[in-house]
Amino acid sequence: MIDREQVRKVALLARLELTPQEEEQFTTQLGSILDYIEQLNAVDVSDVAPTTRAIDVSNVTREDELQPYPEREAILNSAPEQEGEFFKVPKILNSNE
Repeated sequence: MIDREQVRKVALLARLELTPQEEEQFTTQLGSILDYIEQLNAVDVSDVAPTTRAIDVSNVTREDELQPYPEREAILNSAPEQEGEFFKVPKILNSNE
């Protein structure tokens, strides 16, 4: 069971300021959650295969289709700097040289 002192400690770590009423509310709620977790821990799941999802899901996104952007010059002109037909970016590797 969780007590108010533990709720205060968690609130302090989370940088939350709780009123005494909130401390009492969270103590009750977190206690209920921990009781439920104890019930789940008591369930025998040794014959249950591990899964990543409880239900089957399929990807509903569209296929990627490569399409060149028709206004390449507009993209290049919006860059802060360009060099010929390329974006010019600051050098980030070997910055000690």
